[in-house]
Amino acid sequence: MQAKQEQLAAELKRRILDHLGVLYPELEAAPFAERLMAEMGMGRSLQAPRRHHNNWDESDNVLITYGNSIKREGEQPLHTLRRFLSRHLADSISAVHVLPFFPFSSDDGFAVMDYLAVNPALGEWEDMEAIAKDYKLMADLVINHMSSRSRWFDNFRKRLDPGKDYFVEADPAADYSAVVRPRNSPLLSETQTADGSRHVWCTFSADQVDLNFRNPEVLLEFVRIIREYLNHGVSLFRLDAVPFLWKEAGTSCIHRPETHEVIKLIRSLLEYHAPGAVIICENNVPNRENLTYFGNANEAHVIYNFSLPPLLLYTLLSGDCRHLKTWMMSMPPAQAGTAYLNFIASHDGIGLRPLDGLLSDEERQRLVDAIARFGGRTTMRRAREGHDKAYELNITLFDALKGTLNGEEDRWAYARFVCAHTIMLALEGIPAIYLQSYFGSRNDYRRLEHTGRNRSINRHIWQEEELETAIADPQSHHGQIFNELRRLLKIRRQHAAFHPNATQFTLHLGTEVFAFWRQSMNRDQSIFCLSNVTDTEQTVNLSDINLISTDEWRDLISGEGVADIGGQLVLAPYQSLWLSNL
Repeated sequence: MQAKQEQLAAELKRRILDHLGVLYPELEAAPFAERLMAEMGMGRSLQAPRRHHNNWDESDNVLITYGNSIKREGEQPLHTLRRFLSRHLADSISAVHVLPFFPFSSDDGFAVMDYLAVNPALGEWEDMEAIAKDYKLMADLVINHMSSRSRWFDNFRKRLDPGKDYFVEADPAADYSAVVRPRNSPLLSETQTADGSRHVWCTFSADQVDLNFRNPEVLLEFVRIIREYLNHGVSLFRLDAVPFLWKEAGTSCIHRPETHEVIKLIRSLLEYHAPGAVIICENNVPNRENLTYFGNANEAHVIYNFSLPPLLLYTLLSGDCRHLKTWMMSMPPAQAGTAYLNFIASHDGIGLRPLDGLLSDEERQRLVDAIARFGGRTTMRRAREGHDKAYELNITLFDALKGTLNGEEDRWAYARFVCAHTIMLALEGIPAIYLQSYFGSRNDYRRLEHTGRNRSINRHIWQEEELETAIADPQSHHGQIFNELRRLLKIRRQHAAFHPNATQFTLHLGTEVFAFWRQSMNRDQSIFCLSNVTDTEQTVNLSDINLISTDEWRDLISGEGVADIGGQLVLAPYQSLWLSNL
């Protein structure tokens, strides 16, 4: 046993030295590698890596929520959340992503003041650990930046450790025209220090100061943070805004090779110390750039499928699946040990940069105009060309789907909403559903007005009693959606052809019916997924999808069998079918 541990330690050290050689060529790497391993270890036995092992199956899906999205007077919100999960979703979900639950100063949690504490307004670490006992717990590793009100940044101003060299300083006179920006706020923020005025790099806002990963001590701090999260039950690590991590003068400062190397190093540490842990990269960027974060199956285990939300929205509003099909055919199957995270709504808006190269400017503008008619907002960013460009649509998913590109609100909102989720749940990858989508939440204009931030429109805070009443009524808008999404999730979890890595092929049944085929990894089960993306009936010739005549086929959603595999099916507006041979 001892010899095996020594062998694994030697292997890990070699890998870390390779990573450090890329990141810090001037560093005395061997002692620093040992510091990294010691900080990560803390009594854990090393385990042999399982690089191509899937830490997920068809039963896996993620609930995305803020810690205080459901509240009860006089009770800490994490208590309320856990009770709601146990009462309503225990048999439907496998993982819970609690959005930043740390003390923060702005951006609804993403300006972290203390990585190692739970916001006392939400609860305590014991509450997070309790959730982790019942579900896989996903936490944000807000790795690019930290609050200007944090202890580290206070030390930066005072020129004290830890923190003195933890943030990116920059010359305000330098040329930053090549830098890719996700926001319109100034890139640099002036701050007074014990050594005089300094300008610090702020990719997202003046309150979110970028951390300096050129300093290896910052990397070491985050290894300590990861270890602590593991100790509290976190097994899924969402690397927030990671593409912007490394700054290099004269470059776009996005997707730098060093950024990828940091992810590889974190993965190496986790593979030996916590092989069940999963790295999930959040990259709100064009599709081809996003795919690079898989590396050679040695970076992220999972990447967000950022092109899916705007493409699926455009498909259902236009009644034309041509662009969605083209994109899906271009997507490489995820290698074993990696997977896509499919989502169509989140705490953020619906990003438009992932549409680059997928929709024309005219089509993108039609989408922006439709969202404005449905009561949404559009967040802009300054493009390299010097003008503002639509960056993100801010609206609840239900309101985004309440009409078409050419019209006003119509009677098909519920059907479109369910259709969108039925498509997403069936696709290759791990599905993730935002808590607000479970209830079909509507635009929250009161919260939008209160905060003045566009994203607040889709961050409603429910009172538990109000919510329980709403979903208990099977005739209500909220109750119907809640029950149907839970029902679809339960169906999905029972079928091997919906494994996140099961085979997927695009079918060609015209532009009105979006269709694809899933096949289980042992090839026993096939599921043909058909969705009418229009507001009119569509007829499908079953001969076009070649159902095997010796098998019995039935629709998993309705439970109805297919009597004549050579006949036709009529799909109602926005109806979906999951035709299975098992």
